[in-house]
Formats: sequence, structure tokens, C-alpha cells
Amino acid sequence: KRPKLIATDLDGTIVSHDGAISQRTIAAFTRAKELGVHVFFVTGRTQSWMAVIREAFGFGAAICCNGAMLYDLMNDVVLEEWMISVDDQLEIVRRMRIAMPEMSFAVESNDHYRREVAYLPKWDVGLDDEGIGKIEEIITRPALKVLARCSNLEYTSDEMVEVARRELHDLVTVTHSAANDSLIEISALNISKGTTL
Repeated sequence: KRPKLIATDLDGTIVSHDGAISQRTIAAFTRAKELGVHVFFVTGRTQSWMAVIREAFGFGAAICCNGAMLYDLMNDVVLEEWMISVDDQLEIVRRMRIAMPEMSFAVESNDHYRREVAYLPKWDVGLDDEGIGKIEEIITRPALKVLARCSNLEYTSDEMVEVARRELHDLVTVTHSAANDSLIEISALNISKGTTL
């Protein structure tokens, strides 16, 4: 009756808000693995943020970027990706600048991260310390995620998702991970953690 697979979120679930993973959690997942249970770490993180998970557990597979990447955690190899095309990224930004002019943007992939100056990073501090005026200037290749933020906190993430889903429903998948953070994450159409799993 034991499960054949365990899929778990990371941040706020098995990784505490200070970045720690308890020995009890590591022991529980290790025991499951020893019993033959497959373990998938399912996260919004890109592969570059997964080394700490690899070091802590030493086993498992990963679904990263909210489902946009299937990742061989142990061998540090991207197995499959579902990207947002250049045209779709530009259309996302165009539509959302009309619907919510307060938004600023960043694009993220496994090998690049760029943001607008107005986009104030939180978790992604240090990845792009300068930023650019308008994200459209550097959208020249597919991306795993488009991030949109209202840095003045005028809108909650829930409010932003509601508008973005209305404006982008035919183009992409929109989600967020913190209701009060004024941040949404945008993936390719029909891509989510659940569908990739």
C-alpha cells in the first residue's frame, strides 16, 4: 500500500523560509527512497537554484520552473523544456502594459535572467544588478518564465493573476506562489507543475 511516487513542493513546504531543510525531512525522504518510492522535487526554481537540494538529499528527480523544465537532478542535466517563444513574450508584455501599466517585468531561463530597472528583485537578488529600461529590448530568445511584479505593492498577486488570466488566457499559463507579494509567474500555455508531473 505504500505509494510508488512522492512529489513535493520545495519552498515553504520542505524548505523553510530561511532556506533550511530539517534532518527529519531528509531522513523521511531517504527512507521512502530506500523503500523504492520515486521522489520528485517540484518547484518554481530554475536548475541553478537546485544544487542545495541535490547536496541535501543526494537523490531524486526535479520538475523546475513551475513545470517548464524536467531536470535530472543528480546529473545536472535538463531533460526537457517547454519555453515561451519570443513572439509570445513580447505579446505578454504588450497586453499587460495596457491592462496594468504599473507592472514591470523580468525573463528567466536556465542560462539567463534579465529584468527591468523598475522590477525590484526579491528572491532573484544578485542575478541582474543593473536592469534595463524596457524588457522588450532584450527579449531575443525563448524563456522558461516571464515574471511580472508591481513593485509599489499596489496590487496583490491574487489581483494580478485575475487580470493576467483574463488578458492572457489564450497565450500562456499564469500563477503565483505568494498571495501578497505582488508577483506573478507566467509559463507556456498549458504548462504547470501538475501537468508536467
